[in-house]
Amino acid sequence: MRARTLGVVYEGAVQDLIDELGRLPGVGPKSAQRIAFHLLSADPADVRRLADALIEVKERVRFCDTCGNVAQAEQCRICLDPRRTPTAICVVEEAKDVVAIERTREFRGRYHVLGGAINPIAGVGPDDLRIAQLLRRLADGVVTEVILAMDPNVEGEATATYLARLLLPMGLTVSRLASGLPVGGDLEYADEVTLGRAFEGRRLLSA
Repeated sequence: MRARTLGVVYEGAVQDLIDELGRLPGVGPKSAQRIAFHLLSADPADVRRLADALIEVKERVRFCDTCGNVAQAEQCRICLDPRRTPTAICVVEEAKDVVAIERTREFRGRYHVLGGAINPIAGVGPDDLRIAQLLRRLADGVVTEVILAMDPNVEGEATATYLARLLLPMGLTVSRLASGLPVGGDLEYADEVTLGRAFEGRRLLSA
């Protein structure tokens, strides 16, 4: 029997909905309850549109055969775009990271989504990621630069270090996204990884 998300148990379908919502990442028991009761009071047409959208995304959306980004065909729109630079690949952990980088409008190359990061504690090793597919993409020599855009945490650092050891002997230009202290942040609240990267990426000042 599945554990209930709240001490209070509602009647059948309502509690089932709360339980399912509570299984979503970032949704706690109280948030699950609020969403459930919002749906109960919402217009049936609005709820139906939400249900249809959920079903459609599972039926139509897949992952790009080339880069692993979300797509509605064998390849995503970025891989199909002839205006993208074929010589540069930005490696990210998840498809959502592609969206974040695209918002900057600074990168005009292509992407490779690993599907996670190396995390021995969680049982995720290199073989569980799309690293072999990345190496196959690099085999023809078209790509000359690889940008490692892993999250600035322990798992991201481990993944970037592992990839760098694989890619540097191939003669590629391999870079890591700069990271450091956020604007408006306090030094005392910075974690060790962030502060260490800030020191590594420090800049010289000129008069």
